[in-house]
Amino acid sequence: MNIWWDIVVGLIMGCVEGLTEFAPVSSTGHLILTGHLLDFQGSARASTFEVFIQLGSILAVIAVFWKRILSLLGLHKGKLKEHTNGETSPSNQLTLLHIIVACIPAVIAGVLFHDLIKAHLFGPVTVVLALVVGGILMIVAEKANVKVVSRSLDEVSYKQAFGIGLFQCIALWPGFSRSGSTISGGLLLGLNHKTASELSFLVAVPMMFGATGKDLYENWDQLSTADLPLFITGFVTAFIVAMIAIKFFLHLIDTVKLTPFAIYRFILAAVYSLFFLW
Repeated sequence: MNIWWDIVVGLIMGCVEGLTEFAPVSSTGHLILTGHLLDFQGSARASTFEVFIQLGSILAVIAVFWKRILSLLGLHKGKLKEHTNGETSPSNQLTLLHIIVACIPAVIAGVLFHDLIKAHLFGPVTVVLALVVGGILMIVAEKANVKVVSRSLDEVSYKQAFGIGLFQCIALWPGFSRSGSTISGGLLLGLNHKTASELSFLVAVPMMFGATGKDLYENWDQLSTADLPLFITGFVTAFIVAMIAIKFFLHLIDTVKLTPFAIYRFILAAVYSLFFLW
């Protein structure tokens, strides 16, 4: 394939990945639809590329939340600006154990149902259904109007972290959106929008590292040096765009809430149906 076309595909797909990975709109649905429009789908090369550029998005989370991540690892002792009271009391602070607790349910479910999910939930019909059902969950989470008890990451309890982990299991259904399910779960469990979003991003780091690492290990031998322009372009683009998108989303979510994203998902489901089902 022409190297310049590879670069164009890398730029477009990287932008789509960076914009949608951490917004509650389903990056999977967007990448499938974009790949269809670009005639870039179905091959092991395309599938591995879609997995690889997620690493760029993960790196963007690390770049944005580096102080918080170092704090989770016990390597940062200073004040974190997202603390409600500006202090870092060890007895009232988000810890690595919170993240582990939030990851456990999805890890177990992923191991148990991986083959089943691959075989039955990656079709066009199931992705459209996931977009719609995920949108409904987001509207329900908004309308439930649960009392907020956690206004910062350091007010999140282990029980809330585990509950959000259970919601994350739903995102194993392609098209549902990991951030959509975890942010919705956070709202239903008493977190405010910004805290639920920040926790969703932090939990994504180990989950996405594990999932992408596994897929890359299984498919890396099918690639060649000729694929480097495509992969490097997509990776760098996804990183830059995701870093901008994360910061913008955190400023936006407290104002617009989840309902506009849910409506967008319904529109995307209609567009997706037009291309794949009709």
